[in-house]
Amino acid sequence: MTIDDVDVRGALRRATAHLGEPPGLLDDVRRGGRRRVVRRRGVLAAGLLVVGAASTGGVFRWAGGGGRVEVAAPLFDQPSRGDLAGNEVFVRRLLEVWRQAMADTDSGVRGAPHVVWAGGTPAGPAAFVMQRTAEHPVVASPGGARLAAVAAFVESVGNGLRVMTVEQVGEDGLDGNSQAALLGENRDVLLVLDVGRSVEFSGDLRFAADGRVVRTFVPVRFRDGAAVLAVPPQREKITVALFRRPGGRRDLVHLSNAWEILFVPRRHRPSPPLHEHVLPGAEAVWGGEPSEVVQRYVDEPDSLADFYDRWGTHTNDGSPLLTVYGVSPDGRLLLVTTVQYDDHPSRVIALLGPAGEPLRPVAGVVVDWSAVLPVRLRLPDGQGTVVAAEGAAFGYRVVGGGGWRDAGRDAALLPAAAVEVRVTPSTGPARTFPLR
Repeated sequence: MTIDDVDVRGALRRATAHLGEPPGLLDDVRRGGRRRVVRRRGVLAAGLLVVGAASTGGVFRWAGGGGRVEVAAPLFDQPSRGDLAGNEVFVRRLLEVWRQAMADTDSGVRGAPHVVWAGGTPAGPAAFVMQRTAEHPVVASPGGARLAAVAAFVESVGNGLRVMTVEQVGEDGLDGNSQAALLGENRDVLLVLDVGRSVEFSGDLRFAADGRVVRTFVPVRFRDGAAVLAVPPQREKITVALFRRPGGRRDLVHLSNAWEILFVPRRHRPSPPLHEHVLPGAEAVWGGEPSEVVQRYVDEPDSLADFYDRWGTHTNDGSPLLTVYGVSPDGRLLLVTTVQYDDHPSRVIALLGPAGEPLRPVAGVVVDWSAVLPVRLRLPDGQGTVVAAEGAAFGYRVVGGGGWRDAGRDAALLPAAAVEVRVTPSTGPARTFPLR
């Protein structure tokens, strides 16, 4: 699942009205794709570590304003759940850690913290805690919902407990907040909070030969307020995904520490090279600014829905992002675009459609950018074959033989009659590939 810059800034305002955006945040977020970025409607705040009496929490302050506000859902009225909820020793230790974290961050809370869930996991004891705030500024736009509480998961770290990302909770409840967290040194334990709605889980992300996303979901089985699932290690990328029924855009189940995993400061994450090409004749249908036409006429969330992992959280590993604007022999707009997640292989998709109407995907391929000819996409209805190899020159031969015909460099749309393509890289010998 991805969001655009406006969504990112809106999420940051809701989650961290007290903080400025980290330098380069949107550049990092954009690395999940050219026009489609990473990370659902998320939150970002200081993680707090408390071991014994020690604390290393960051400092943040809440904006003021507003009278008393209550959370719409009866979150504070429900009894604590989980197999450690009745363990007085653990709860006392948990609340000491929580109060110390809130004091260190000047969070402006009031009343007693409420342990929503506390239980044992293969990664050690964990919990989810909420506490009302003393002030209630508007934290959502549009809608004007006000801040009502703060909440966070608490995980085991060494011999202590760590308060994870502290999130603002609006008066409308937890629907926009993280309701799951990855626990353990290898992030291989998934804790999912039970908020009274059915949840579906997928542990693996795969791709079909044409680049479409393949996921298998199974129902999450809750017990006493939460579910604890064993998952593959999620240290370098996130393959798990969760959503609530019925499965609309706002039914994502957010992971509390997704950004902590994806944007590790010490890990170098280069910006992906953007390769953009306008094929001969394309100006007649695309005009002088093809990207503006895409924004007006290409409904990517719908057109490319099968190629996006709408429930997952991803970034880009620096692999190229190719965009090609062209025109098909029958006069339709041709768009070639790239979707790339983490270190998964890139997927290049070709879309066709009449000018002024939504473009639809007609072909896709999983790409190996190290290949001599990374992109070779045959279009339907005799519209030719798209080829692309950055820095390479192309030639082709047609049915009936004859000499090689020039097709330009970097990217080309070869005619349907072409039976062979010659690729001459910027370095190295020329190679030929069949097109039939």
